[in-house]
Amino acid sequence: MRHGKTHRKLGLKKGPRVAFLKILANNLIEKEKISTTEARAKELRSIVERFVSYGKKQNISGLRLLLQKLPKQAAYKMYHDIAPRYKDRNGGYTRILKKAKRRQNDNSKMAVIEFV
Repeated sequence: MRHGKTHRKLGLKKGPRVAFLKILANNLIEKEKISTTEARAKELRSIVERFVSYGKKQNISGLRLLLQKLPKQAAYKMYHDIAPRYKDRNGGYTRILKKAKRRQNDNSKMAVIEFV
């Protein structure tokens, strides 16, 4: 039975999948806009929005949670630069824009994920 199994597996086992999503989150925080497949963008959205919620608290525990889950430079950028922008916003910190053109290699749907 698959009760409660809501996340996409992205063709990876758990360890590589967690590492891959951590790298994607780091890239999104550093560049603030990345292009990836639609499934990856939808999976990444929930992770990054949780990170913004941690940073919005502006307390030491939020920073420590970010430092556990992200590289140091990305955690500090999230805590000091990105999260304070959304102080008055209750959610929906990222936007996913679907691209019309598919990836030529495997014809997968592409999307751009960015901060609002």
